[in-house]
Amino acid sequence: MSGGVGSRFWPFSKENKPKQFLDFFGTGRSLLQSTYDRFKKVVPAENIFIVTNDAYAEMTKQQLPEIKDNQLLLEPMRRNTAPAIAFATFRINAINPDANIIVAPSDHLIMKEDQFEIDMLKGLEFVNDNPVLLTLGITPSRPETGYGYIQVNEKEKDGIHKVKAFTEKPNLELATKFVESGEFVWNSGIFLWNVKSIMDAFSVHLPDMSQKFSEGKDLFNTPAEKEFIDASFPFCPNVSIDYGIMEKADNVYVNISNFGWSDLGTWGALHEVSERDDSNNANLNCKTLYIESSDNIVAMNEDKLVVIQGLDDYIVAESDNVLLICKKSEEQRIKHFVTDVKFRYGDEYV
Repeated sequence: MSGGVGSRFWPFSKENKPKQFLDFFGTGRSLLQSTYDRFKKVVPAENIFIVTNDAYAEMTKQQLPEIKDNQLLLEPMRRNTAPAIAFATFRINAINPDANIIVAPSDHLIMKEDQFEIDMLKGLEFVNDNPVLLTLGITPSRPETGYGYIQVNEKEKDGIHKVKAFTEKPNLELATKFVESGEFVWNSGIFLWNVKSIMDAFSVHLPDMSQKFSEGKDLFNTPAEKEFIDASFPFCPNVSIDYGIMEKADNVYVNISNFGWSDLGTWGALHEVSERDDSNNANLNCKTLYIESSDNIVAMNEDKLVVIQGLDDYIVAESDNVLLICKKSEEQRIKHFVTDVKFRYGDEYV
């Protein structure tokens, strides 16, 4: 899944180049490219499909010149994760109605790739043998308010637990209780299932969407697919796969994993996985001199020198024509800043 805007990473991530196309760590590979590299170790390259927005088709081809046009599934508009997954599901079903599927965002960081590969292969085997919806849960290292949580059942089979409940992003007090209880894991947003299992789930829990895509079931993986998708997407509700299916289904399981995961959804998450100095300051793509300052992250899109004095717990980020200075503890407001900027100054800055 590679169609998001990543507005919480503004101003680095903008509509014309969202975060999945950025190289945050100077490795020479963007988050999308790194995700593609990672999955080539698990499945054949020709079995990797990328669902993205029409506007990002050329950028995707530039970053992944090895993919063929039929591996690129183009959405005419953003409709959240459930329609994107339904699109991919019906396409895959037209190719192989017995397929096992991994669904993954394109913008996550995985630091222990060997363990990730082990967990993927284990999950594929599990969903091949069981008619279930499997998600990957991450053992929490802190009470994080930016992630969703999964409550797990005590019973397990080969390290895989039945899911008790999903919980949306909690406040700090609730997140602390979750972590202390030992019953909750972070929701990674990575899913595995057999194509039959997820099609059944769409039929039961999102019947209108299932019916809409079923109307064109003979058009998927044909030249007529694009026209059908362009006509059908406006009728799809803007709903996530979590809310639309995972929170309602009774055959959801979780494999608790520890492969050095971060969804890099926020500047705070990026700060956590970046190299930091003795005062917990991090910097990306720049030189920094910190004076009487701590717990900051500074990011530039050129190799600049930044001198910071007297700042604690701040984001300082510059990209092209925008400079953001924002308290890290209040970064959830960045989306609102983007809306205000667009209203006052137009699209040029977002």
